[in-house]
Amino acid sequence: MLDYPALRAVASVVQTGSFERAATILNVTPSAISQRVKQLEERLGTVLIVRGTPCTATEKGEWLCRHMENVGMLEAELLGQLPALFDPDEPRQRVTLQIATNADSLGTWFVEAMANFAKNASYLLNIAVDDQDHTAEWLERGRVIAAVTSLEKPIRGCRRFELGILRYHATASPDFVARHFPDGVTAEAIRNAPTLTFNQKDRLQSGWIRQTFGQDLDHPTHWLPSTQSFVEAALSGMGWGMNPIQLTREHFASGRLVELVPGTPLDIPLYWQINRLAADRLAELTREVVTVAKRRLYCDQT
Repeated sequence: MLDYPALRAVASVVQTGSFERAATILNVTPSAISQRVKQLEERLGTVLIVRGTPCTATEKGEWLCRHMENVGMLEAELLGQLPALFDPDEPRQRVTLQIATNADSLGTWFVEAMANFAKNASYLLNIAVDDQDHTAEWLERGRVIAAVTSLEKPIRGCRRFELGILRYHATASPDFVARHFPDGVTAEAIRNAPTLTFNQKDRLQSGWIRQTFGQDLDHPTHWLPSTQSFVEAALSGMGWGMNPIQLTREHFASGRLVELVPGTPLDIPLYWQINRLAADRLAELTREVVTVAKRRLYCDQT
């Protein structure tokens, strides 16, 4: 049989980041938490928690934590039907759902969906951010229970829902365009004009260059890992970058930002993928994500 006190200890350490805080939540001593985790690791023959500040889960530990999320959802469902099964003197832990999304979704529409869900749910949310091309890996490795991803192919063990298109435009300030593209936005000018890149996983600028010029072009870049700062940097003339239309529409209307090449958007289709074991119990979460996405994202009618 599974040792659920030990499993809860592991999940609590990962959730809180420390053995001491996990002990407080479970109303036991830090020594008891440490012993439970150590004994479970010895039994399984693998490390479940990387000790540090904060403590984090190994890949095996993350799978265990996702199992405990499902157990928590089942217990909450059972509590609603048979409340007398639970000791009123024992502290009740709220289930924290681990979800991954890309930064631009988080900065444009995803928070609205999460807030709508959280208003009427007992769950807590832990939102992880990664590039839309990489959030699927979080699901595949068991690190999250659901994710916004650009991966169209259904992930094994998950249900997939189409969300819409996150439309990007290559944007810059009029002053930046005048300084760096006096003779037009040419391939040679692109090679010398500084761009803005979120991080090493960000391929949006390169994708737009390939789509627009039919080839890959080397280009200098500033590194700026912030969706909002991307817009501010473009407004200030620091560089050009790919910005979601939701964040640039008003700036286009006022003339503070312009498209480098009009009529050349880069469209990124997005999908919601959720673990099948949790999908039915989290139907309201999926409903909010899909509803808000359909309203806030671009939908291709072709």
